[in-house]
Amino acid sequence: MSAPKQQTKSASRIERDLLGDFIHVAEEASIASARTMGQGNAEASDQAAVQAMRHAFEAVEMAGTIVIGEGERDEAPMLYIGEQVGATPPPGVEFPRVSIAVDPLEGTNLCATGTANSIVVLAASEPGGLLHAPDCYMQKIIAGPACRDALDIDAPVKYNLKAIAHCLDRQVKDLVVMVLDRPRHQELISQIRTAGARIRLIPDGDLSAGIAAAVRGAGVDAVFGTGGAPEGVLTAAALRCLSGEMVARLVVNTPELEARIERMGIRDGKRIYTARDLAPGEQIVFVASGVTEGALLHGVRFFGDGCRTHTLAMTYSSREVRFVDTVHMFKEPGRLGVRLY
Repeated sequence: MSAPKQQTKSASRIERDLLGDFIHVAEEASIASARTMGQGNAEASDQAAVQAMRHAFEAVEMAGTIVIGEGERDEAPMLYIGEQVGATPPPGVEFPRVSIAVDPLEGTNLCATGTANSIVVLAASEPGGLLHAPDCYMQKIIAGPACRDALDIDAPVKYNLKAIAHCLDRQVKDLVVMVLDRPRHQELISQIRTAGARIRLIPDGDLSAGIAAAVRGAGVDAVFGTGGAPEGVLTAAALRCLSGEMVARLVVNTPELEARIERMGIRDGKRIYTARDLAPGEQIVFVASGVTEGALLHGVRFFGDGCRTHTLAMTYSSREVRFVDTVHMFKEPGRLGVRLY
């Protein structure tokens, strides 16, 4: 599957040299977290993904900097914002500088309970290609490529639904809108239902929902609601690769948060962002690997001698979308049969 090409583009250095490594990093984290699936311990699931991802980064030939991760340095021992990741270069060799955004396990509760749509996510770009977003809420409307320039975050819900339906050449009643099932969204849900659209409520995972909205045939037409700002940047990186549309605004509602975003270089807390504003890079790579079974990605499937992973890998400059189905062999296959004791 390939995204529509506006013009012929060649792969960037990050895509050409590092895409395979990033796929491997995501797969290692998905396998590690999948081993904790259904154990009821969300913290352990997240820790397994973080440790596996951090270890896998050590073999990647890059000078990477975490711009979105597990939190500030004093909040997270690994994959903290500002942490340097990548292999140590030999004398006289300079590895490419890369900005990295990660969500080592989106849907920690989904993994802990064995619920669908838990994924491992990372995005990479040239330095400055991903917004350093604060850990706060972000209001979002996300739709596919056909809805470019048609979304208005300040307009009534029914207006945006009519605009999306018009762009997709269908009626509002035919739309499927995905919304996080949260108390803060009760009024939003009511307005969507009043407008006549159908709703798919999800317990977690608005990042995977945003990706699905931009993938033709995924059964989702739009995502509405308020979720995490870091997840918004990761979603924007995916949407850049898919030519999807997104409008978003930070929810800055305390003096402390106002001071924090100013320290991070964000001068206007009421600014309306598009996908390009959140992920302005020209060398964007986005990778997501399934942990539990989902609508877009299969979960990790273990068998006697190894496991099988399913990963989505997208690149912006070459406009390519790959679904990578990998079998990982942990040991030499044994003979078929049953041993009785």
